[in-house]
Amino acid sequence: MTNTTDTLQAEAEKTRTAMERSMDQATRTADGFYKATEEAMEFGRGNVEAFTKATQTYMTGMQELSKQAFTVMQSLNEQALQNAKALAAVKSLRDAMEMQANFAKSQLEKGVAEATKLNEAAFKLAEQSSAPIAARMTLAMERLARPATPATFQ
Repeated sequence: MTNTTDTLQAEAEKTRTAMERSMDQATRTADGFYKATEEAMEFGRGNVEAFTKATQTYMTGMQELSKQAFTVMQSLNEQALQNAKALAAVKSLRDAMEMQANFAKSQLEKGVAEATKLNEAAFKLAEQSSAPIAARMTLAMERLARPATPATFQ
């Protein structure tokens, strides 16, 4: 009977040890999943923050670009009115043609220069507003490039 009792105690001890190992492994796995979930949530939060910052930068920049464009148009219109007043006072057709040619040339030059400035400002805005999202994409690619380690899931 002692032999049977010893055998039962040995088997019970093996079972207990196996259960403890299983519980330890389950705990490590659950901890790994919990950590991965926290990291995914934090990454998602960072993505939302980057998108919000990009949107704010874009909207502020578009307001500024709109103001600049309005100022340019206002300036061109004022110049056109001044030219019309000057044309009304001209005494000869030749003077009127010369004045109109000079006006057209200056308006074209000013229009091209201002359009170039607006275009540069728009490109700068595009770079600034996309920078937070580009940074998040870079971070995502870096994370994807990292090999998964067994410790992550233990």
